[in-house]
Amino acid sequence: MEMTDFGITEMLKMQRKLQEKYKDKWEQISCETGQNKLLWMLGEIGEVIDIIKKNGGQRSCTDEALRKSLVEELADVLMYYNDVLLCYGITAEELKKAYTDKFTRNMKRW
Repeated sequence: MEMTDFGITEMLKMQRKLQEKYKDKWEQISCETGQNKLLWMLGEIGEVIDIIKKNGGQRSCTDEALRKSLVEELADVLMYYNDVLLCYGITAEELKKAYTDKFTRNMKRW
């Protein structure tokens, strides 16, 4: 599977497939479970931080095995992030608008 660009729409589609496949094993996607998904995401962010904290930023970027672990943990973060989007029914279009609006405000901030 060649990917030249990998965006929210594609990630959400993939995450929906995962959720459908494991619907009998994983907690349901809903507003009520969004908080749990956020907590799981924070756990994954902790794993990313541990890699960098234990090995340093430079080594985490340049050591092939560490970089692979770092990218894998970041993928886990994104998976939970997309679960959160699904839980709250946030679309790629809504996210793009909010992100663009925030970007515009930040560009004018200082």
